[in-house]
Amino acid sequence: MVARPASPPLKKPGIYLVRMLVFLILVGFLAFVLFRQITPAFLANPGLNGLILGVLLIAVLLAFGQVIRLFREVSYVNAVATGQTPPKARPTLLGPLVPAIAARTDGATLSGTRAHLDTTAARLDEGREILRYVSGILILLGLLGTFWGLIDTLSAVGGVISGMRGGGDAAVMFDELKNGLAVPLSGIGLAFSASLFGLASSLIVGFLDLQAGQAHARFHNELEDWLVSGEDQAVTVRDGAASQQGAALSRELQETLERLSKQIAEGSGGRTATQAMTNLAEGIQGLVQHMRAEQQMIRDWVEAQASREKELKQVLDRLSRERVES
Repeated sequence: MVARPASPPLKKPGIYLVRMLVFLILVGFLAFVLFRQITPAFLANPGLNGLILGVLLIAVLLAFGQVIRLFREVSYVNAVATGQTPPKARPTLLGPLVPAIAARTDGATLSGTRAHLDTTAARLDEGREILRYVSGILILLGLLGTFWGLIDTLSAVGGVISGMRGGGDAAVMFDELKNGLAVPLSGIGLAFSASLFGLASSLIVGFLDLQAGQAHARFHNELEDWLVSGEDQAVTVRDGAASQQGAALSRELQETLERLSKQIAEGSGGRTATQAMTNLAEGIQGLVQHMRAEQQMIRDWVEAQASREKELKQVLDRLSRERVES
């Protein structure tokens, strides 16, 4: 029986929530300082800029959700590991690992644990795919606003040029052109406001996605270290028991040979020699059975490793297909 740890094996991802909150507070403070400069840029295209900020708000909520959902998984593992009553709600990310977690606390190890860990890592990565997609959407919305503004500006310039009267004085025509281009050229800077909001929002989402990824990575690494350490201990105990059994059989066989040699040298009776030969045969038979058991154990281990590699290959193939399809 493996002793249960005095402290929980997994740490809660509260530090990453703090980092995300501090970053958003700094962004809000910067927006407050530059409020007068940002307001005209926002009002240049309030519809599209408002859409960008709305998408940013959704991305922020998704990023916090990716970190917050780890609390339930961490609480479940820590409760089971420390012998406390686990929450009634079954974990979603660790669904395939629930039997392995329960067996780990009892000192046992289930086959296929590493494959289930890889599946959990794939689930964590899939949960952040929407954040990466939203980050790309924000950039595309910014570019859309830029092209939109450029098209409006070029249309206004074309209208000014087509409205000019020909055949007049060159100085008068130049003054008309200058006055006509004043309005579209003054608004061309504001046409890039959507790109400003889109790129800034994409940077914010990128930082939040980075923190969520670090939280997921630490959660997976700590869980893997805890489960694999249990597996290594189980293998070590099993190998130690097998080695002790083999050493005991070897000592018994050696003692039987020494007694037989001594009896033959002293010329003892046939009954005693026959008994010694019987003991020797039994010892050899036990040693052979032990060797067969070790060979079977090695074959089982090789088959388990092959099964894990096959499951891992299937998971990687599935992820590759999903990435190609998306």
